[in-house]
Amino acid sequence: MNAMELLALFTIGYPSLMATVWICGGLYYFFHWERKQTEKPASASDPNAPRVSILVPCHNEGKNIDETIHHLFCQNYLNLEIIAINDGSHDDTGDRLDTLARQYPALKVLHQVNQGKASAMNNGLIHASGEIIVGIDGDAVLDYDAVCWMVEHFLYSPRVGSVTGNPRVRTRSTVIGKIQTGEFSSIIGLIKRAQRIYGMVFTISGVICAFRRSALEQIGGWSTDMITEDIDVSWKLQLKGWQVRYEPHAMCWVLMPETLRGLFRQRLRWAQGGAEAFLRHFGEAIRWRNRRFWLLLAEYIISIVWCYSMLTLIILGLFDLALAFPSWDAAAALLSSSAGFLMFLCLLQFSVSFFIDSRYDYDMANCLFWCIWYPFFYWILNMLTAVIAFPKAVIRRRGQLATWSSPDRGEVFRE
Repeated sequence: MNAMELLALFTIGYPSLMATVWICGGLYYFFHWERKQTEKPASASDPNAPRVSILVPCHNEGKNIDETIHHLFCQNYLNLEIIAINDGSHDDTGDRLDTLARQYPALKVLHQVNQGKASAMNNGLIHASGEIIVGIDGDAVLDYDAVCWMVEHFLYSPRVGSVTGNPRVRTRSTVIGKIQTGEFSSIIGLIKRAQRIYGMVFTISGVICAFRRSALEQIGGWSTDMITEDIDVSWKLQLKGWQVRYEPHAMCWVLMPETLRGLFRQRLRWAQGGAEAFLRHFGEAIRWRNRRFWLLLAEYIISIVWCYSMLTLIILGLFDLALAFPSWDAAAALLSSSAGFLMFLCLLQFSVSFFIDSRYDYDMANCLFWCIWYPFFYWILNMLTAVIAFPKAVIRRRGQLATWSSPDRGEVFRE
């Protein structure tokens, strides 16, 4: 087997292996824990339940913040406070928040110059009184039982430092939106279930997450110089010995990009954030006391190598069209013969995830057809963003404040 064939074998074999791991891990999580959770937690109606502070960082969320805040005040949890942080918005977000504060006296509004989401969360943490801190984006809608489901993890396990919720895509007016609906279930949700089995979660979902206050204070809160504060805080917590849990019942309905430009910018930021977290925490993560982290490190490193190998194959394939490499024929034959098996695994992964998540999102079946395009579209997108993002993370100056801009959003799906 020549080098070209080995490269093709790795390019096909790695996603096949990981799809199998995610399917098996997701199914084990579901049958071992998830399907047994049928009754709403008792903390929902307990006035003595731990105090929860919901932090809502906002930057140019004038079109969405009213809906977000209204739904937060419908939470089925009694001991609750809500703090909205206006991070230097240029639209009417600040005025809307002040109006909402007059409508809801329990709403606390903070205003600051634009310093980024992490800075806004740290500001909110200073003013929060809760033992448990919940973070939600200013354009998201939180399910009414989400808080009580996340609180349960902190009550029954003192080593839980964070709980990540279950984001569901609201924007489904285009093919891109429909594909993302399946991706959030079969890729993000299934991976988190599987990672929960082997003990380390790559990242919480920044759009819906909960933290033990003492754990946040131990690690110094959120890092203001990281492109993705959610990945960084996940690694910091776990490297300090705290557990990160996944709670599928804690649903949060989110707006996602529905244009190629918006999607590319979002995924590039995610990829760069993962690379920055890897580079910053690698030295700590490889120490013996953090050996449980090694599987996560290996998965990340191999995934980056896979992206570069896929790019190499694409480039060689294009050159073969012009130069007819003899060694390419065997590699191309291996790729074509394995493509059907890989496609089968991909569809099996989507089917398993749809089976599990249809308990929460009843309209997912409408998006199943569009998910067959995921390998063709998103693999190329994720490969490109990873290849571009890693060098950007390497050269980015440490300590540089990570501010944000308003994301591209599509039209909201409504029943």
